Amino acid sequence: MIAKSTSHSTLFINNLSVGYDDNLVVPNISFELRKGELGAIVGINGIGKSTLLRTLGNFQPKISGSIEIDGKELSSYDELQIASKISVVLTEPIASKNLSVFELLALGRQPYTNWIGTLANKDISIINNSITLLELAPFLDKKCFQLSDGQLQRVLIARALIQDTDVILLDEPTTHLDLYHKVQILKLLQSIAHETNKVILFTSHEIELAIQLCDKMLILDGSENAFNEPCKLIKNKNFDSLFPADTISFDANTGSFRIKK
Repeated sequence: MIAKSTSHSTLFINNLSVGYDDNLVVPNISFELRKGELGAIVGINGIGKSTLLRTLGNFQPKISGSIEIDGKELSSYDELQIASKISVVLTEPIASKNLSVFELLALGRQPYTNWIGTLANKDISIINNSITLLELAPFLDKKCFQLSDGQLQRVLIARALIQDTDVILLDEPTTHLDLYHKVQILKLLQSIAHETNKVILFTSHEIELAIQLCDKMLILDGSENAFNEPCKLIKNKNFDSLFPADTISFDANTGSFRIKK
């Protein structure tokens, strides 16, 4: 449990419990992320990674505890303010695949445009910067359904970046990608966090990649829910009990999991 947020915290979570209605999924979650940090939420299937992320993104209510963004409780923000503080990329298929890539990217500026959605010079500049950063120029006129999974994921990340929020949340951003593209996406998220000074937090099954690339990690296990730098989590043996010991073991020297034969 973290008693109080620091002046440098962008995302501060204290004694948070998440679930659906009165159905508790994960209790007692506490962590904080500062500007420029990349964080990962890891854990076994069904432990509540996506439930936590959806709660942080204000898609469902918390059961108890606190969620603070820039020193203010999330519930104190109105919807438009939340849209300027948090952007979210979920695993659900997008409903706008018939839009062109540029049209989908432009939707990221909705919290800031007028009621007819007119883009100002500042909006265009932010969109163009993200197009350059994510290397999307060759795809702007394509429909989203024409993109590969990896290309579409880059577009969705760009749209979240275009929303220009302090916090970017992503649910399983490397799903359905091969190893090369998984690494490419996670390294991209790392560079975005470090270069744009934003907090980026994602859920993942790619624990070994997260250990290598993340500044901080949260291991959901339903009890301790350890949070720290990857090297300190390894030192504290927090990964050792993540999976059944008779099947999978964690090698602290290599930061990888090994199958017991």
